[in-house]
This record gives sequence, structure tokens and C-alpha cells, in this order.
Amino acid sequence: MMQADTEVHKGLEGVIVSESSVGFVDGQAGRLVYRGFNIETLAARSNYEEVAYLLLYGHLPNQKEFENFKATLRSTMELNTDTVDLIKSIGHKAHPMSVLRTVVSYIGAKDPKSNSTDLKDQEEMSLRIMSKFPAIVGTIARASKGLNPVRPDPKLGYAANFLYCSTGSRPDAEQEKIMDTCLILHADHGSNASTFSALVTIATLADMYSAVTSAISTLKGPLHGGANELALETIKKVGKPENAEQVLSKMLANKEKIMGFGHRVYKVYDPRARILKGFAESVTHKNGKEVLFQTAEQMEKVMISKLGEKGIFPNVDFYSGMVYDSLGFESNMFTPIFALARVAGWTARSLEYVKDNKLFRPKAKYVGEIGPKDYIEIQKR
Repeated sequence: MMQADTEVHKGLEGVIVSESSVGFVDGQAGRLVYRGFNIETLAARSNYEEVAYLLLYGHLPNQKEFENFKATLRSTMELNTDTVDLIKSIGHKAHPMSVLRTVVSYIGAKDPKSNSTDLKDQEEMSLRIMSKFPAIVGTIARASKGLNPVRPDPKLGYAANFLYCSTGSRPDAEQEKIMDTCLILHADHGSNASTFSALVTIATLADMYSAVTSAISTLKGPLHGGANELALETIKKVGKPENAEQVLSKMLANKEKIMGFGHRVYKVYDPRARILKGFAESVTHKNGKEVLFQTAEQMEKVMISKLGEKGIFPNVDFYSGMVYDSLGFESNMFTPIFALARVAGWTARSLEYVKDNKLFRPKAKYVGEIGPKDYIEIQKR
């Protein structure tokens, strides 16, 4: 039997690398908890700024704390001209996630405190990053279409400002609520790949800009942040509800991965997907895309009938892409919107970890030749 210290846990599957009180994912019961609050409660009654405060500071803010927090975010929400120029110069030709990664790194390079390892400075960097994200992602969305930027409005909330900076129009109450809820649902989700990247980086006592840049780089991969783009592509490929059985059966027979179904943690229905399904139904109906939702709903029925007993159910990506599409976003913006939400979780967990910091240093099992081999001079090889 292989000794414990030589066992390989590929992808660190099941390996506990840290302790956290920020959030908890119960994959067997289908629960997502932020600091003790069920995600359903926060999605129904809270807003993103309040949830971000909860994740960062461990409790829901009172009125004074909340107003001070919003004022802090508003104070640094605007982008400097050079940052806007950078986005405009590359935003029309690079993938939005590449632009986002570059912009956060650029802003960090200009911050005089970015070399500080002081916890208070790291917290201030977190808030500056978070405050600028609606304008950054919104400006990227516009630059990708060749449109001029829109300055954020200090009278608008986080989600509303993002929609305003993206579209140039102030959202109505329903649009704001939908986006606010989407951001809440994506704000944190355990020790996922991008969050782990942030922790690995912050553990070296790098600055928060570096940690968030690492997280963005990890989120860019289609196995993590790009899944909702691919899920929407599959829904559009199926096309109509009556096609679901035939198309999905063929994909399963060919062993194709059907994005939007199954989860590394959830073995029951993803609680975030339940919430987004309701929004997807209403927003597609409002925007004349009912067939998209009806197709997805039939796909869900087919997949659950075939794979539900194996713990394969819709995940958050299955309905989120449809919601963003119905709000008018191009599919290449889905992952930057994910980052817009997850920045709260990345920074909250990074600040938590660095308080009791330990550098990550995992092992790799060597499977190469032991040797020693004879060295042959290059002329004789």
C-alpha cells in the first residue's frame, strides 16, 4: 500500500489547505453559505455592496458602516484617463479577460502602496480594486464594440453603475435587481481555482493587485470562468425544446462534455441555478427570447432524467449566460462579469489568509529516472 506522503491528489482534490470563515459550500445538501447566511436569503433581501462588506468584515453592516463603505467605494470609482486610454487601445482586439488582467496589473503598478505588505494597506488596495471594477468591466464592454466610455455615476449602486458604464443607459429596477443578484451569487464559492490562485499569490506577501491579477488569469480558462459561454452555445445549438432529446443523446453518446451540468462540489441541484432559473425565465420573456429559456428548461429535464441519479444537475453557468445574453451582453463579457462579482471573495479570503500566513509549498511525486546517468559530451551524442 502506498504511503500517505507519496499519494497523489491530482488537482488537490479533497486536500484541505486552509481554514476559512468566509463561505461554505455543502455539495451534498445543496447549500451555499456566506458567513452563516444562506445564499437564498442574501439574494432575496440584500445587495452586492452589503454582501461584499459581509465577506470582508465578517458581519452585516449597520447603517453608518454601510454608508461609510459605499462612500469609500465611490471615492475611488473613477478611472484615470490613462487607464481608459489603455482599455481603448487594446479593448477592441483582445479578449476582455486579457484586457481586465492587464488593466488591474497596470493600476497596481501605479499605486505607491503596492509594495507594502501591511495588512491595512492590503485592505485599502482591496477596496480600491473593488471600487473600480464596475467602470473597468463596463469600459471594456464598450471598447470591445468601439464605443466611447461612460463615467460612473456616484448616485448609482455597484450593480447599477456597472450596467450604466456598459450600456450608457441607467437600468430600471428589475435590471438592477437581476444584476445585483447575479453578483451576489458569484461573490464567493469556496476554494475554487481562481480563489486558490489568489491565496497562493498573497501568501508570498505580494500585493493585492498581484493576487487579483493571478485570480483573473486563472478565471480566464474555460474550465472555470468560461463555462457559461459554452453552456449558452450549447443551448443555442439545440435551438428548440423538441430538439433537446436528440441533440443531448448524441452528445452523450459521443462522450462530449455538456457545459452547464454537473459540478465538482454539488451533487444535487446548485442553489444558485435555482435562483437564476427564475430570473432567466422572466428576462427572456421580457426580451422576446422565450424559446431560449424553453429550450434550456427541456434540456434540464432530459439531462436530469438521464444523469440525475449520478448527481448531474444544472449548475450556475447553465442559466447565468442566458441572463447576461438577455440583458444585452456579448458572450465574451460573461467571464469579466464573473470577475466583477468574485473580486469580493478573492480579496476577503486573501485578507483572511494573510493574517495567519504560511507560504504554499506542495510536493510533486517524482516519476522520472533516478539515475545517476552518464553524461555524454555534446559532440558524441
